[in-house]
Formats: sequence, C-alpha cells, structure tokens
Amino acid sequence: MIKIADVARAAQVSPSTVSRALTKPDLVAPETRERVLQAARQLGYQPNKLARGLRKQQSRLLGLIVSDILAPFHATLAKGVQDAAEKHGYMVFLFNSDEQPEKEARYLQELQSHWPEGLLIVPTAKTRQHLRNLRGARGMPVIELDRTSGTPGVHAVLVENVLGAREAVEHLIALGHRRIGMITGEPVITTAQERLEGYRQALKGAGITPDERLVANGYHKEEGGYAAALQLLRLPPQERPTALFVGNSEMAAGAVQAIRDLGLRIPEDISLVSFDDTRWAQLMEPALTVVAQPAYEIGYLACETLVSLLRQKAPAEGRILRLKTRLLIRQSTARPRLGG
Repeated sequence: MIKIADVARAAQVSPSTVSRALTKPDLVAPETRERVLQAARQLGYQPNKLARGLRKQQSRLLGLIVSDILAPFHATLAKGVQDAAEKHGYMVFLFNSDEQPEKEARYLQELQSHWPEGLLIVPTAKTRQHLRNLRGARGMPVIELDRTSGTPGVHAVLVENVLGAREAVEHLIALGHRRIGMITGEPVITTAQERLEGYRQALKGAGITPDERLVANGYHKEEGGYAAALQLLRLPPQERPTALFVGNSEMAAGAVQAIRDLGLRIPEDISLVSFDDTRWAQLMEPALTVVAQPAYEIGYLACETLVSLLRQKAPAEGRILRLKTRLLIRQSTARPRLGG
C-alpha cells in the first residue's frame, strides 16, 4: 500500500508538506503543490479516509449485521440500508450472523476495530447481552431491524406482526377452515412471538380454541419448515390441519416441499399462507398467498433514523417504529374440502 512517506520521497518534500498539499492546498506554494499531486497520481496514492475521519471523530462508517443474508427479506433490507447510507455519504460494513449468537458477538467485536459511527442489527437471541458490552465501550447509537432484543435505549424499525398474522389467519377462517396449523420461528425471537400471538388472537376471535398440537417450530429455516410441515401433516386425518400459516418465507419454502413430497395438492388438499413475500412465492404454481412486509423500506427508514441520531449528537430516547403489512390473496388458499 502506498503511504504518504512514499509520495514525499517522490516529490522530494517532507511528509507534512504532502499532507498540507492534499488537505490544505492554500498553505502550499503552487509549484510544490503540483509536484506533490503529480507524485500522488503516478504512485496511485489514496488518502486514508478512515484516519482523516477519526481525527474529526467521524469515520463515515456504519455497521450492519443481518441474521440470514441468503434470505430475500434480509438481502432486500440490506439494500435499503445501503441506499440510504450512500445518500448521506456513509459506507456500510455488512456481516451475516446466521442466527448464531457466537458469530454475532464476534462480528460486534470486529466492528469496534473499524470505529463505526452507528450500528444497525437484526438481533439474535443474545443481542441484548452483546449490545450492553458494545454500547458501554463505544456509546454508539443502535437501530434494531425486524426484531427487538429489549435492550434499553435502542431504537427499532419493525412491522405490525400481530396484525399481519391475525389478518392472514382470519382469511383462512373466512374460507371455512377450523383446523389451522402454524409453523413458527425461533421461540425467543420477537417476530415469532408476535406472529404466534396474531394467530392465536384470530382463532379466539372466531371462537376456535387454539390446539397446541397444531403449532410446530421451524426455527426460521427452510429445513425447519420442512420438518414442521411433515409433523403437522402426518397427524391422523381427523386431527390434521386443512390449512397452514407459516411464519416466514424460508420456512414456507420447506413447507411447500413437504406438501409435495407427501403427494398433497395446494390448495385442494391444504391451503397455505406465508408471512413475507418473495419472487418465488409469486411465481410458484399456485402463487402463494402472503403477508407482505416492506423489507426495503424497513432498511431505508432504519438507516435514515440512524443518520438523524448521529446529527443530533445527543442521546435520544429509544423509540419503536412499526410499518404496515399487506395481505396479498393469491391462489394457494381455498375452502376446505370437507368443512375444515
């Protein structure tokens, strides 16, 4: 890597003169300044933006940790963060925790060495513990996306999970389904908790007693959704659900595969609704009914909120922003064959 000392030798001036020529050109004689610039161009020297920013207490860097970058939701969310950051002149360091608290802790530690000005994070089960250590050391503002860890003073941008889930299950009830199964996510994650609550509210609102045998955990993963769907659909015929509500698109992909492997048809044998929309959900046959959430907007708004906090230069009380979801009814839901 070309250093400022290399430019100084090539231009036959001191390193301090090179620094002044690049940062305060009015303090350097035009002839000397041109010699420095020519040497810098020839050597391909790039000023160290990070070091310069740290002298001003501004690194212009933001940290972003998502829990599954392969999931379309998280990829779209990250795109929203990056677009907003770029608009304000920030760069984003992206890390993927794979839903593993150990990885999350390691990446938070790694981020500290880059001195980001703020952090955006899709939290894992132990984020609260990790953030306590990080914020104690750095005091940086933190925005949580999609989920909350319950960390005091942390801002969050989420969606209306309870309402979105309730509307999805109410749609199935309106079609005549009474035995509705649910595939939930990681039990300690707030999105899973809230979507399960919406499912239960819809059943109780229709006078249907929730049956815990119809709830299975898919742990937010495709393979988990597959196993959970098999568990529910292998119940005795009189106990088996006639419809499934799945807590995210990754688990829904597994559920679709399980339904096909069992030789069942959607929606003739089993109706299916997923929380979160994806390209594959729109293109599969039949197209999947979903609760769509604004993934890009979540990321964009979270980053805008973070930049706003950085400009305030003073602690702000933690606030939760919730965006609306939309129920998109497609072809994967229909009336039950035998009354639900």
